[in-house]
Amino acid sequence: MSISSSVLGAAGEHYVMCQLLRRGLIAALAPAGVPNADLIVTDQLGSRLSAIQVKARVDKGGDGGWHMKEKHEDISSPTLFYVFVDFGKDLVTAPVCFVLPSATVADVVKRGHDIWLATPGMKGQQRNTTIMRRFLPDFDGHGRQIGCPKGWLDPYREAWHLIERGADASA
Repeated sequence: MSISSSVLGAAGEHYVMCQLLRRGLIAALAPAGVPNADLIVTDQLGSRLSAIQVKARVDKGGDGGWHMKEKHEDISSPTLFYVFVDFGKDLVTAPVCFVLPSATVADVVKRGHDIWLATPGMKGQQRNTTIMRRFLPDFDGHGRQIGCPKGWLDPYREAWHLIERGADASA
């Protein structure tokens, strides 16, 4: 069964919203068309506010990554977080989420793309830049060059505490 990217995105947003609500945070979908946030989150007093961008995937492709764009290299705020949702291979396996600060994501996306550009293509040709980027759990042999070897995402697995601290982490 195939699922459209818009339906997969909505599933990711609602799954993340559920996880936040379960932790006692107030979470809501951002209005349609907001460029850098899918969810808005606050504590019950409204004293902490964060924005969340959700990226969802199912087990397709060989690199296990998520699609990003060039703009994600420059999106960084102490109160903006990304949640990368991996829905896995089937409906039985529980989804896995990786929660990261936006500054970390921007840095990794930029460095990963720079390494990709510097690496010859399959036929030895120089690669051309594109607006597309990949956020990967393993940057193959180049992971050490950008500080993202195999397992680098593990500390961010289900790291909901980063969002729970929200704006307090930047104070």
